Amino acid sequence: MNSALLTGRRRTGSLLGLAAWLCGIAFFLPVAWMVLTSFHSETDAATNPPSLGASLSLHGYREFFGAGTGVSPWPPLINSLTASVVSTLLVLALAVPAAYALSIKPVRKWSDVLFFFLSTKMLPLVAGLLPIYLVAQNSGMLDSIWLLVILYTSMNLPIAVWMMRSFLAEVPAEIMEAAQIDGAGLGTTLMRIVAPVAMPGIAATALISFIFSWNELLFARVLTGIVAGTTPVFLTGFVTSQGLFLAKVCAAATVVSLPVLIAGFAAQDKLVQGLSLGAVK
Repeated sequence: MNSALLTGRRRTGSLLGLAAWLCGIAFFLPVAWMVLTSFHSETDAATNPPSLGASLSLHGYREFFGAGTGVSPWPPLINSLTASVVSTLLVLALAVPAAYALSIKPVRKWSDVLFFFLSTKMLPLVAGLLPIYLVAQNSGMLDSIWLLVILYTSMNLPIAVWMMRSFLAEVPAEIMEAAQIDGAGLGTTLMRIVAPVAMPGIAATALISFIFSWNELLFARVLTGIVAGTTPVFLTGFVTSQGLFLAKVCAAATVVSLPVLIAGFAAQDKLVQGLSLGAVK
């Protein structure tokens, strides 16, 4: 009986493993197809059905980097990098003390504060677009990269506070008590005691904030123009009245996706841990 039960469990595990592999392959196929298409010529990329054995070419990447059009992608890439990195640093600078106050040194009605933070994510972005546009227009901040920094910081701060609270709640209270007995202040406790212990949580929170900022399109499309346009906005320019050039679009999407993919693969364990802790707690 035990042998039959063990065999049944092994079969179930094998089936679940096979299903997981199939799901992983299904999610990876569009990405692989995009990368493969980016190395084809426009003629081969537009064939129906697509040709797997078509000759490889770097024409799409040359077009993306302005070889044929003279339009450089570097300003949008720098704008995206600036907005994403600066907003992520601001999010961490604000989220860590807030999470410290909500977990290690809990304030009164801290659960209400957390739910207030979460409620700010329930409003659809498009609902706040017009007021934000009017405020930016009246303050002279339209087409400014610093407007995006402010917006991305406010958008990512609620989820960052939730994630950081989950990680800081795991920090042993005895460590902070020992630091206080030794005379450490709040700044010293955060920088030298809490930050090293909660570094996986800080890394996961930073990665989430960076990905959300890098991929944001709606506000960047409406509130920016020539000066502060980001890479998602730059990608929309490949859809022209002449048609959709698949090879060039796939090459552009591959280049733009590389920073997020590299960061995601490098910190995938911390990312999963950061997302799951909030759900478990």
